[in-house]
Amino acid sequence: MSETPKELELQLSVRPSSQPEPETGLQFQLPLPTQDPSEAQQQQTELQPELQRIPLPHQQQSESDPEHQHHHQLGEEAKPVQGRRQRLLTLLFWGFCLCAAVLGLIYYMHHNLQTRIHNQTGPVTPCLSPACKRASAHLSMSADPFTQPCDYFLSSCGPERPSSDSEGRPGGHGIPVHPQNKREKAQWSKMRRQDRKDSGLREGKLMDRKTMLLQYLREILESDDRLTSSVVRKAKGFYHSCLDTRSIETAGAEPFLTLIQKLGLQLGGLAVSRQWNQTDFNSTLSMLMRDYATFPFFNLYVGKDPNDIAHRRNKIYIQIDQPDLLIPIEWNSKTQKSQAKAQTLRPFLSSCQRYLALLGAPSSSSMIHVGMFISLSSELAVAAAPLTHRLEKGQLYQRMTIRELQSQAPAIDWLGCLQAAFHPLPLAEDDHVLLHNLPYIVQMSHIIYKWLNKHELSNSGPLHTYMVLNLLHTLAQALDSRFSETSNNLSVALGDTLGVRPHSHLQHFKETKVGLFESKLYGGALPQTTPRWRRCVLDTERGFDSVLTHVLREQIAHREAEEIIQNILSSLKSKLHQLKWTDQESLQSVTTKVESLIPRLGTTKQIFSEADLDLLFSKVTVSSHDFFSNYIQLLSLWQKRRNKLLTEEYDGADIFSVTPFLLDNQLIFPMGMFVPPLFHPTYPRAMNYGVTGFLIAKDILHLLLPQIHSQSETVYDVAECVWAHYLTVTEKAGRGGTKSLSAVQQQEVWVQYSALQTALQAYHQSLNDCPADTSVSGFSHTRLFLMSFPQINCDSDPHREFMPMEPSFLITAICAKSHLCPASLECPNKTKHHLLQRC
Repeated sequence: MSETPKELELQLSVRPSSQPEPETGLQFQLPLPTQDPSEAQQQQTELQPELQRIPLPHQQQSESDPEHQHHHQLGEEAKPVQGRRQRLLTLLFWGFCLCAAVLGLIYYMHHNLQTRIHNQTGPVTPCLSPACKRASAHLSMSADPFTQPCDYFLSSCGPERPSSDSEGRPGGHGIPVHPQNKREKAQWSKMRRQDRKDSGLREGKLMDRKTMLLQYLREILESDDRLTSSVVRKAKGFYHSCLDTRSIETAGAEPFLTLIQKLGLQLGGLAVSRQWNQTDFNSTLSMLMRDYATFPFFNLYVGKDPNDIAHRRNKIYIQIDQPDLLIPIEWNSKTQKSQAKAQTLRPFLSSCQRYLALLGAPSSSSMIHVGMFISLSSELAVAAAPLTHRLEKGQLYQRMTIRELQSQAPAIDWLGCLQAAFHPLPLAEDDHVLLHNLPYIVQMSHIIYKWLNKHELSNSGPLHTYMVLNLLHTLAQALDSRFSETSNNLSVALGDTLGVRPHSHLQHFKETKVGLFESKLYGGALPQTTPRWRRCVLDTERGFDSVLTHVLREQIAHREAEEIIQNILSSLKSKLHQLKWTDQESLQSVTTKVESLIPRLGTTKQIFSEADLDLLFSKVTVSSHDFFSNYIQLLSLWQKRRNKLLTEEYDGADIFSVTPFLLDNQLIFPMGMFVPPLFHPTYPRAMNYGVTGFLIAKDILHLLLPQIHSQSETVYDVAECVWAHYLTVTEKAGRGGTKSLSAVQQQEVWVQYSALQTALQAYHQSLNDCPADTSVSGFSHTRLFLMSFPQINCDSDPHREFMPMEPSFLITAICAKSHLCPASLECPNKTKHHLLQRC
């Protein structure tokens, strides 16, 4: 019994050489059923040495065949390598899967975190500052896109803009949303009546950027802060004397008449009153130019020569141009000469007579002097020429010395007049000046010489009367309302319903070719409807510009302003790389241009302390109830501002600037961009980015990418996508007569849409860096951002005319199938909202 199991076990263990050997070899033996397990285990243990000594058939063959033995050894060695490689690949695969799962989990958690931050629905920290309370009241007057998704973008900015009840302008403004059934129609009519009532309130609240800045300066000037410096008190005193219309009305014309009598020996008195002393013509002209900023026969500017700029020379020149004549004139293209408008002579004559009557001139003799005034004005008008004509003839920026000018126009003492106007700066006959209409200057000299030598008029002083009326025109806004009413009546008679005397055709030239400074300094009359406070703020700035700049600099939150500038620029740079450019050269050119710019806050390099300003204005005395004398001092301050330009390089400083501009390689952001209600350091960042952030991005895109439509295909794609959204939401899609967008409209849509995207991206990046942000009215962060954006849609942007829809509609385009918005903007009445795609 004991042998049989052993033999059987041996036979089971030894296989013929023809059978394949198991990969794992002989591992274990099962005990037979009839055998005791412990005994079988003992027998198996005893048998192992014997089995090891018995050679198997294939082992015998291997031992006798060296080549076979060699291959066997190689196979045995390769098996562990293949196993390790397979295990390594398996390990790498599962490691990759694990990493992917971890990264996906991290992204999911990050995405959810950002979504919760951006579209926060829980409690928010309220902003309780006075500025935030005013902002909350302002927001309550505006349409909420998330509660009025059907028509929030149809609100009007003012009476001059089309209302939502009209068909709107051809681009698609003001397309009404129509109700779908009779019940809706009744509710709709009631709602629209209420909207029209509310819109009247909103229109009074919506202002452009320039008006907001003026309003902020008004608040500064009207604030009762007794701790201010003496120079600030002088500026406020001038402003309040301008507002004191009761004292101005009480004084009447007496201040001007007193001035005439005081200056009788130099000015010749009022000639029509027969109480004048004939004085030297050039001494009178010099005094008017020096003390009263009055230029009856020619205008004076200060600026660079474009030819020098091309050669990188920055010399500043005195520039001489034809005057802004009081008499209305027109250009005759056939005779190539200007002439007085025949249909305007009668109302102009009437206004001149009215002015002399207000000054107490006898009516019996006023007609003679008015007639001579019109005759002299008409002769001077013939020699004047519009800008286009002078450009064609090459008459701009003609350079010559003062000595050469004296020889060509000898009736004027040029060196004496220029020395008086730019006192105390030294001038010599060899100094160069620039002329913008030399033929006029030569003809003007002949006319003056002729009138000076008319013996029959030697006792009436027509040239002095002409200069007196020009001085009256300069000082009229400091006199009582009868003078302004006379000017406004003339404007209405000439067809200007706003009550502004038509400017000469040179105003555009003054603003674009010579310099904004001079056009602002000697700007024309304001519309009759201009509020008195606005006039007074403008006048105060003309004399106390450095004071208001100092006060504004003290009020601006520099750190917050610089932070939003940097974040917007960073987002814009990443935006540019996402565009589909027509070629790499365009991308490289724009990138180089943007990267080379140095952003800077503020508009002036020269910073005055309060002590410096007190010394600078130490000779200025302000009377709280004598606006006329204050205004004369203001004219003197104007002159000093202009004279500084001959010795100091003008750096574009203008306190009223509200858009960025380039100065060499610097991108200047005026302080006027960062004033309430547009910007405030206590506002939630959502509001600052939704308003000022958008404006910064839009202004930069307009400034740096004027030709982007021809440089990138993205402009067309985005504009058409947004336009398709608009047509769908307003139910215009598929209707006949719908106009396609022009290239300039496409560019404007892209600019504003990209600016809103950029501002939102910059705000979200700000939240990533610092998640804490406050809110007003309990709104979530992104919702507050989007609700703040429409507050500046009524800005008087020069590009606005090219926007084919209300800019606020961009909120709907941004929120189309986007996780950025806290809620959907689907309108219940619309059936095609599901077709909207993300632009």
